[in-house]
Amino acid sequence: MEQKELNWAVIGVGVIANEMAQALAQMGKKLYAVWNRTHEKAVSFAEKYGIKKVYDRIEDMFLDEDVDIIYITSPHNTHYPFMKAALEHGKHILVEKSITLNSRELDEMAVLAEKNHLILAEAMTIWHMPLYKKLWGIVESGELGKVQMITVNFGSFKEYDMKNRFFNMNLAGGALLDIGVYALSIVRSFMENAPEMVTSQWLPSPTGSDEQAAILLKNTASQMAAVALSMHSKQPKRAMISCEKGYIEIMEFPRAAKAVLVDAETGERKECVAGETENALYYEMTDMEEAVRTGDASVMKLSFSRDVMDIMTGLRKDWGMKYPGEEW
Repeated sequence: MEQKELNWAVIGVGVIANEMAQALAQMGKKLYAVWNRTHEKAVSFAEKYGIKKVYDRIEDMFLDEDVDIIYITSPHNTHYPFMKAALEHGKHILVEKSITLNSRELDEMAVLAEKNHLILAEAMTIWHMPLYKKLWGIVESGELGKVQMITVNFGSFKEYDMKNRFFNMNLAGGALLDIGVYALSIVRSFMENAPEMVTSQWLPSPTGSDEQAAILLKNTASQMAAVALSMHSKQPKRAMISCEKGYIEIMEFPRAAKAVLVDAETGERKECVAGETENALYYEMTDMEEAVRTGDASVMKLSFSRDVMDIMTGLRKDWGMKYPGEEW
């Protein structure tokens, strides 16, 4: 029997929405519908990608019976209300990182998704890049021995414009939810279980958002990680997975297609290549469609997203860094 084509709708028309439309084209289809806070931008976006339906009201997207999956690409302080409405109206959802502001919001949405038999997932590239699927297999095989230590750097230099989303507390700005989510996701993906011991130092920006942070983590399997984040100093996007018999080095790790495996004894270097960086959203969306069709959401790794969110929420509670109107 021929499978029904799944219709995607998107909230927001920024960079990710454009990449999403291009990924759908790779899949041989078009976006079904779009909504944006500025209606004129939604109309222009629809014209650019040949989208037939532009909603005047966000509610119309949730009520449209022909919408199967909604990709939420709006700023993360808007995710929770959009997620709640979408799940209450029977829509599967793929949500840009950071999926919610905190664990309370994510736990509530996970319960709602399960109750309504819907797929809820975070659009975290690391869960879906072919390279990581290959590397996890290598680690699980025991070829490199046990993972002992993970070190991750991610830093961007953003000018001190306190109105932009990087520092604006009203837009849930800060390093942790913007770039730290990637760093903590790669840490979680190579650990046998979630880290339970977390300590940190942080530096607030002039608005009170987290400008910089150094985070140390340890789990019950005695695996450790060190993460360095900054929104006002450039660092390489670099991850190193140190094992008993060698280490894995990954540059530009959020969408990596290549890693180097180094033998601890001989120093021999071996490249591991899989996938293509520019196809990151294609991998996410094909995995999402497969999860919706089969009902098996394991590939979307929501449990890992929840572990990462627990870490980030705990850190912000330690720092006393609460967003306006946020409920923990």
